[in-house]
Amino acid sequence: MYARSTTIMARPEAIDAGIAQVRDEVMPMLQDMAGCIGLSMLVDRRSGLCITTSAWESEDAMRASGGQVTPIRERIGEMLGGSPQVEEWEIAVLHRDHRAADGACVRATWTEVAPDDVDRGIDAYKMRVLPAMEDLEGFCSASLFVDRVTGRGVSSVTFDSQEAMHRNREAAAELRSKSSQEAGAEVLDVAEFELVLAHLRVPELI
Repeated sequence: MYARSTTIMARPEAIDAGIAQVRDEVMPMLQDMAGCIGLSMLVDRRSGLCITTSAWESEDAMRASGGQVTPIRERIGEMLGGSPQVEEWEIAVLHRDHRAADGACVRATWTEVAPDDVDRGIDAYKMRVLPAMEDLEGFCSASLFVDRVTGRGVSSVTFDSQEAMHRNREAAAELRSKSSQEAGAEVLDVAEFELVLAHLRVPELI
């Protein structure tokens, strides 16, 4: 399974219109494309950071969609007032305890390891990090996307509410510090978002 993420630093006042366009226009178009298995959207209203992610059955399906997706992405960028930054990922891990409901939030952590250590990092995530995250208050689901060429990865953990995510922040930081040291990973960034669209149909991958 593969994913393409589009990150836009939007004008905060344009975010609601952007969400509506992604939900009402972009998502139906993507769902008609061969191999597409869903879409999600994260927003941080304070900073304007918006990340829209489409999931695909195969790398070939993702690449084949490129020509159709580019003009759609450009229109969303114009509406939100930011330049789209695109990344493509392998979906290495996905685990759901239960599906996200209204009010769910996401904490995303970007990391980097030596490319030769990607498989070791994936194993560490599955064996040690994921079981510990399941114990965090409000845990809903978690995923790990990786780029094997660069060694970059992003872990996204969904929680039932903003309140739960805030209350587990300290425990999550301790887990992040310990697990990154064990995996030899550098933590590049951490951000928290509202989960405004959650329509990924990616099967369990652990």
